[in-house]
Amino acid sequence: MGLTSPVAKSFVAGCCSGTCSTLLFQPLDLVKTRLQIQVPLACATTGGRISMVSVANAVVRQDSVLALWRGLVPSLSRCVPGVGIYFSSIHVLKSKFQSSQQRAIESVLIGAVARTIAVVTLIPITVLKTRYESGLFDYKSIPRGLFHMYHTEGLRALCSGMAPTLVRDVPFSGIYLMFYTKLKKMVNERVFDQTLVHQLYVVCGLTAGSIAAVITQPADVVKTYMQMDSKNHKRIMSTIRYIYKTNGYQGFFKGIVPRTLRRTSTAALSWTVYETLSRKVGLT
Repeated sequence: MGLTSPVAKSFVAGCCSGTCSTLLFQPLDLVKTRLQIQVPLACATTGGRISMVSVANAVVRQDSVLALWRGLVPSLSRCVPGVGIYFSSIHVLKSKFQSSQQRAIESVLIGAVARTIAVVTLIPITVLKTRYESGLFDYKSIPRGLFHMYHTEGLRALCSGMAPTLVRDVPFSGIYLMFYTKLKKMVNERVFDQTLVHQLYVVCGLTAGSIAAVITQPADVVKTYMQMDSKNHKRIMSTIRYIYKTNGYQGFFKGIVPRTLRRTSTAALSWTVYETLSRKVGLT
């Protein structure tokens, strides 16, 4: 199967879109992770609360601006092939199973299955990425980090948080793709000025991403706790009880602002880049 294959083309287009979004929005992921696990930061509080801006300022003061991109290598290692796998899976599933009517339930199922494939394939890198972003682990490289987790915590650590990651990502992708497909269809049917179409695609992505991000936020918090400490947070329900006991209901929405900004911006950019590249290589 060469690069002339539609699946290969969609994989490459997805990888390119994933690279762009990861490079731009990695700082939001780092800030989100540190807000969720409440990493102590000197002089980071404002009125007793730790805000997104104060966390970012503290990271820059303690290290440098480049420290906001900590975890970029595992992020790229996960997101770039992950987005490629996701988009190529969507292309295959659409070509085989989607009807000409593009029903909403079809979009949900296709998005969900494609995301499941990507999550299961790359879960060890996802765990490593979360730990890098926290600043609490000093892994020297991705292979060493994976080996250290396996050696000290066992195979469970490499797959920790898979269930809440699926609970987060599968509904996110299904909900996002459903709303994005519907909104894009409305744009295509009602907007005839091609100079506005691409801008409106971005708006479609931002809107769909915002809805999906808010709905799936609690699962993201549970995922972070389980991946940070695979020994003490082995099960979803016990982790949920711990978060509630420690932080109350609001604990499940810590980091929602940077995550929503990151997921909506990433989704909008990824789909915009993917759609543009798809047209250039003849996928659409």
